[in-house]
Amino acid sequence: MNISLKGLSILQEAKALLLPVFEKEGIHGESYPSNLTEILEKKATRKPFEGKKDTLSLLSFYEGELPETLILVGLGKKEDFSLEILSSSLAKGFQKAKTEKASSLTVDLSVLEELFPFEKILPVVGKTFTLANYEFIKFQREKEAENRKNSTEVMQEIYLFSKDEEQLLLLESFLAEGIHEGLSICIARDLVNEPANVLNPSTLARAAQQQGELFGFSVSVKNEKEVEDLGLEAFLSVGRGSKNSPKLIVMKYQGNDESDEIYGLVGKGLTFDSGGYSIKPTDGMLTMKMDMGGSAAVIGAMAAIAKQGLKVNITAVVAACENMISGDAFRPGDVIGSMAGKTIEITNTDAEGRLTLADAVTYAIEKEGATRIIDIATLTGAALVAMGKDITPYLCTDDEMAQNLEKAAEHSLEKVWRLPAEKSYLELLKSDIADIKNSGPRLAGTITAGLFVQSFTKDLPWLHLDIAGTAWTDKKKDLCPVGGTGAGAGLLYHYFKLLSL
Repeated sequence: MNISLKGLSILQEAKALLLPVFEKEGIHGESYPSNLTEILEKKATRKPFEGKKDTLSLLSFYEGELPETLILVGLGKKEDFSLEILSSSLAKGFQKAKTEKASSLTVDLSVLEELFPFEKILPVVGKTFTLANYEFIKFQREKEAENRKNSTEVMQEIYLFSKDEEQLLLLESFLAEGIHEGLSICIARDLVNEPANVLNPSTLARAAQQQGELFGFSVSVKNEKEVEDLGLEAFLSVGRGSKNSPKLIVMKYQGNDESDEIYGLVGKGLTFDSGGYSIKPTDGMLTMKMDMGGSAAVIGAMAAIAKQGLKVNITAVVAACENMISGDAFRPGDVIGSMAGKTIEITNTDAEGRLTLADAVTYAIEKEGATRIIDIATLTGAALVAMGKDITPYLCTDDEMAQNLEKAAEHSLEKVWRLPAEKSYLELLKSDIADIKNSGPRLAGTITAGLFVQSFTKDLPWLHLDIAGTAWTDKKKDLCPVGGTGAGAGLLYHYFKLLSL
């Protein structure tokens, strides 16, 4: 699907026209050709549209009239308007146009220009339509065949109307940024949605290499023997029970030669998590192909960061493996080592992600010279209990990093909430026979899991994102079908974009 900016003439050719409408303000069309204005006024009189938030109206025109279809989407009260409301409203309108089998859609955003400059609106619009168009149907053979058969009824073009025809090339760059951010989130979605019999540590590594080749960041992959030589014992212990050998994936992007700051960006890469001997119930295991959502977010973010040429230096590390059961799998009660030299008592083999993060963080610091650490993981069920499925909880030891994340959340339209990195809670991870245990009591589970990882950061500035609730949706949304959401990819992109300004 192509998304492009057009001048006034596109309104005269529009077959399906989408108009955002503020509550009780009616249809604005001062730039429309006189014949279109007359038709719109006639339709509006016939069926008034109030413009309340989350409402939509579809008007069909007489044969031979243009547009053939008019879709009105309500933005609510102007004083309450936000870019989040814009995104949600446009997605609803887009889905309606797809239902009506429109092959193209013209969108007039001129009513918004007095509220936001187009350089703020267009990235959101480009991202919105890209995400709303996302499908994962590669294993739905009948649907794939149906789409090919009815290709003329599939949305192919979106035209955005701009009155400022002299600035179209400049405005296109803002639109392109949003489109690419959307595509980077779709990269993450695709990876999360792949079944575990297709996506394993080796194929995840190849996917990272493909994105590196496409967008210009380097990728190296270390095999099990190399990982063993490096001493990543905690990581290897988690992957011991699987026939698919673990891979350490290292992605590098050097965008600022004038800075010595290197961000260590660590993504959890459990391509399947059975829970090990602390086995999950069937229902809990069914979606565990998404337990590599942190690595998917990192790969997607790296694609967007490199594509936009941001002035930052990042080394991203993914310790990719599967947590399975076999005669060689690690067990509750085991004491294992780690790259940092700490010993770890295993009290729960289903608290495995933090073990892989611990070694990946240590590797980023000791071998790649990371000066700040960000990790992102589908880590704890407690995150869902605390925040539900729409808000990502995070821990942070550096207020400046936390402030940047909050700003990035506003730009990416992802919601985050800071939890306290309460040091006294480390007592809950105190072991009688090892340096630390991998799981504490039920209370404060998201915090203690984060503190476990933080204990391997050598006191560097650290930010931890738990996307266990936000990486997957069980309900179809305007911007996302059931499945992987790509949570974190856009958030991380905007985090690093803010640093590079």
